[in-house]
Amino acid sequence: MIYTVTLNPAIDYYISMKEFQEGKLNSINNGYTLAGGKGINVSKVLKNFGTESVALGFVGGFTGDYIKKNLKEYEICENFVELKENTRINIKMKTENTETEIAGHSPNISQDEYEKFLETIKSIKEGDILVLSGSVPKSLSSNIYEEIINILPKGVKVILDTRGEPYKSALTKGVYLTKPNNVELEEFFNEKYETLEDIIKAGKKLRELGSENVIISLGKNGSVLITEKEVFIGNVPKGELVSSVGAGDSMIAGVLYGITNNMEIKDAYKYGIASGSATAFSEGLTSLEKMKSLLDDIKIEKESTIC
Repeated sequence: MIYTVTLNPAIDYYISMKEFQEGKLNSINNGYTLAGGKGINVSKVLKNFGTESVALGFVGGFTGDYIKKNLKEYEICENFVELKENTRINIKMKTENTETEIAGHSPNISQDEYEKFLETIKSIKEGDILVLSGSVPKSLSSNIYEEIINILPKGVKVILDTRGEPYKSALTKGVYLTKPNNVELEEFFNEKYETLEDIIKAGKKLRELGSENVIISLGKNGSVLITEKEVFIGNVPKGELVSSVGAGDSMIAGVLYGITNNMEIKDAYKYGIASGSATAFSEGLTSLEKMKSLLDDIKIEKESTIC
């Protein structure tokens, strides 16, 4: 079974307008809401692909009820811990020239609520896959992902997609896959990378620090997969960008789709690219049909062999 953890979910309010004028009344052209959070997005795309998962994490209040109702409509299993405070609301604003995100205030999580959450982790068994993704609420320890990995049984594949201290501490425990973008990679190592060679070298360092496989997203310039012995470069298929929100989560879901269909990581990588791109070309998260329609346009080249 695949389990996704979203410690800091949200209702994402997507709005689009011609331009945003600070200090003035602004009218939107279009708006809609979705139950969001990186792990939840992964579960939704997996469901679109016919792959089951269980969503774990925290929800609270009327916004938490909305998220649970939304997942029920998707027929996604969840085992969220109920909080006393409301789940946050995020704003995703798109104008003609920019995309802007406003992150809402996270609810406080008590020690008792945290202990209940750890009980849900204990249902994960050898052979399962666990996705740890997204930000950590300030009321929780920054090394919570490390703590989760410590209580997992052996043989669980962990996919890690976060940043900062939660990323650093969890990485040292060993994970199957991590997926930073080039900005997050520079942030992690406090370096600036001007060339693809520099990016690959940094990705290899992540392997040395504990990630068995590394995928680095490069936006319109494609992506890189670094495995134990090989490096692969993937392109971006042709399409019109609608919104990049959820594209990274969709990429993870595409890779998981491949892995659960008995593909090696280098073959599942192609499905990850197709899935992430299809979401970027869509209003909302990709469908299976749209993902598969891009597969023929994806070219993956072997870059080099790691000595």
